[in-house]
Amino acid sequence: MKRRYLYFAVFSSGMVTLAVELAASRLLGTVFGTSNLVWASIIGLILIYLTVGYFIGGKWADKFPEYKYFYLIMLWGAFTAGVIPLISRPVLRFAADAFDQLDLAVLFGSFFTVLVLFIVPIVLLGTMSPFAIRLAIKKPEEAGQLSGRIYAVSTLGSFIGTFLPVLIFIPLIGTTNTFLVFSFYLMLVALAGMTISDGWKSGLKWSWLPILLLILALVLGGGMIKQSAGQIYEVESAYNYIQVIEKDGTFLLRLNEGQGYHSRYEEDNFIYYGPWMQFLAGPFFNEAPHGLEEVERIAIVGLAAGTTARQATEVFGNVPIDGFEIDPKIIEVGQEYFGMNMPNLNAIAEDGRWGLEHSEYQYDLIAVDAYRPPYIPFHLTTVEFFQIAKEHLTEDGVLVINAGRSPDYRSLVDALAATLSEVFPTVHVIDVPNTFNTMIYATMQATSFDNLLANYYELEMQLGDESLLLQSMATAYNEQQPTVLSDVVFTDDKAPIEWIVNNMVVSFLMVEQTVGAYE
Repeated sequence: MKRRYLYFAVFSSGMVTLAVELAASRLLGTVFGTSNLVWASIIGLILIYLTVGYFIGGKWADKFPEYKYFYLIMLWGAFTAGVIPLISRPVLRFAADAFDQLDLAVLFGSFFTVLVLFIVPIVLLGTMSPFAIRLAIKKPEEAGQLSGRIYAVSTLGSFIGTFLPVLIFIPLIGTTNTFLVFSFYLMLVALAGMTISDGWKSGLKWSWLPILLLILALVLGGGMIKQSAGQIYEVESAYNYIQVIEKDGTFLLRLNEGQGYHSRYEEDNFIYYGPWMQFLAGPFFNEAPHGLEEVERIAIVGLAAGTTARQATEVFGNVPIDGFEIDPKIIEVGQEYFGMNMPNLNAIAEDGRWGLEHSEYQYDLIAVDAYRPPYIPFHLTTVEFFQIAKEHLTEDGVLVINAGRSPDYRSLVDALAATLSEVFPTVHVIDVPNTFNTMIYATMQATSFDNLLANYYELEMQLGDESLLLQSMATAYNEQQPTVLSDVVFTDDKAPIEWIVNNMVVSFLMVEQTVGAYE
């Protein structure tokens, strides 16, 4: 009985260890994001903590080879894992304010402070496997078989613990409660193990520990994750931490660490002077006259809360728009807070590349607004993806991409332009004023800025110079940049997005610290 339950305890410990690691990424992701640098820090340090746990576990097992000590260590490991989100919340809120001000010293200090909190639970949980092997082995000839069995059971638990937090618990109950659920679960496993191995008095002796965690959760676990000025809504989905900010009647969508806004909504206004409206100019790089009626269907990869779709509807009327957004919760937020209820919009909750590739339609305009540095899905930057887009464009269709840059680092823009030039005959580049956004236009036909200007004059008599479309076209013409092609071409096999984006972020932070904040 003891040995069979020991296997179950090892399975549970492995599951909770990985669940804590995955939940750690979401706990930190609300403030620091989930870039590859953040992930590398989390995974690297947790592996170090586990390594320390393996060493300590072997020593403790030889010194105290009894079941009651095994379950006592498990109990404290589970308890300290549940405490982490409660005691880290003030630090994370402080760090969120520092992120808004780009106070790097406070930011990095907060980041590593939270990671240090994981030392105790992960080290304690790391002792479980070597301790269990010592308890299970009764005969030397069983050592290999039992060791393999225990590691297999632990790894199976880890496999399950990889999926449960992300797919079920975090979207359903949030990150803090996910920590608490797994913590309480493993404490119950440990208390039951104490009872089985050492009698009910042993289990009862330590039953106060989950009660203490419950009290701490009730006292410290409430309230919003962040307390940003104007915040009216927040939620955690399987993909993102989502915020809605309201400022003087304007609704803004922020994701994860909250650097930059991903959608904007004002009930009676459509002109926001940001990158969203610059998608509208795309079709008018074609030879004049190119009228509004020639735009018959639009696709948006990276719909977010629908700003681009709403502006396109205002300009082109009720043309069908297929909007691909991988996070269904963002679609719900768009419909609730951002007026994303246009009857011509088909909001599709799936990956943009998959959705576009399997679409039955041809589009006059494909807008790619899924790059959110440092989160740039490489599979939406490659020659192969752009070939898929080309196959779904009409004869005079245009692909438009919103890409980020820093003030003096344009490597991402130049690499995207080079990659697009492998597929399309003409690529145009403009910088969006007062932002770190660059729009890249790739056209099916050979086109020019002269065409854009000619179409502007054609439409000016029809629309008036105050129209949303004409302001978009004027900005595109006035902010044109030379199309520089780098030596880097992204493919599905090789797309060093992370290197380029990391260098871009470092470049921005160095300039920011040197000359102050940009508007």
